[in-house]
Amino acid sequence: MRNIFTRPAVLITGLLLVLGLTGCSSNPLENGQAAGSAGAKGPLVVGSANFPESETLAEIYAGALNAGGIAATTKPRIGSREVYVRAVQDGSIDLVPDYSGNLLRYVDKNATAVSAVDVMEELPGKLPAGLAVLEPAAAEDKDSIVVTEQTAAMYGLKNLDDLGKICDQIALGMPAEAQERPQGLPGLTAKYGCVPKEFVPFSDGGGPVTLRALLDDRIQAADIFSTSPLIARNNLVPLEDPKDNFAAQQVLPLIRTDRVGNEARKILNRVSRVLTTEDLMQLNEQVSGNAKQNPKDAASAWLHNEDLA
Repeated sequence: MRNIFTRPAVLITGLLLVLGLTGCSSNPLENGQAAGSAGAKGPLVVGSANFPESETLAEIYAGALNAGGIAATTKPRIGSREVYVRAVQDGSIDLVPDYSGNLLRYVDKNATAVSAVDVMEELPGKLPAGLAVLEPAAAEDKDSIVVTEQTAAMYGLKNLDDLGKICDQIALGMPAEAQERPQGLPGLTAKYGCVPKEFVPFSDGGGPVTLRALLDDRIQAADIFSTSPLIARNNLVPLEDPKDNFAAQQVLPLIRTDRVGNEARKILNRVSRVLTTEDLMQLNEQVSGNAKQNPKDAASAWLHNEDLA
């Protein structure tokens, strides 16, 4: 998934995928000519990473382009960032939804920018030749520290500054790697004075195991993705991060510049101007919740609601 603390596992998986697929063909996605490669005629190919939110965003981009008179198709579930960035570079796909902060750290391992403004000031100049990013959406999918309504009321918690003041009284659940990563516990300690009574490691990326521990009060605060449907479904309270411990992760299109022209860019920028974090939460609930809606259908409904299709 997108969690900054599970990155080593994602990196290894991505590299293995690249090596395995390269051994079969010069193209990481398919045998034969690359779809949407530079100079080739045909629709724009919108790729996605291998998780539902990315698939839905790819369908939104493709649906908006088609509605605007620019033919587009999707190629979902390509793999990790290591695979799909390479796919944009070699022309196997023409664009893909990504997240600003993690993309910056992928192209510049030494990047330290965390705020939305700083990330977007650095990112464009760090991208490989032939690649660009378009306007970022207000929508973000990032690590967030959440508590139950009862815990928020008990301690008067609204933000991580508040949490820091009572952190020595609670158990904090995060991925195991967060105990050492700069944006994990060290960052929470340095920026907010948060030294929890107990650090409880979880390996499910803020999923159902973490949630159960939070609801059962075995932990009182947890790291759960900001667009997870678990937050709204369980009336959890995300704590604001005024000192930007967690880097901005705005949704934005990563494009191949010689394939995505000005008209297509205008359409994609219009999508970004209206897409919100609340939209992502609702779309994730529709696709990954009980309804199990097809990403294309969820994307189509959203585009119609926003007068983009």
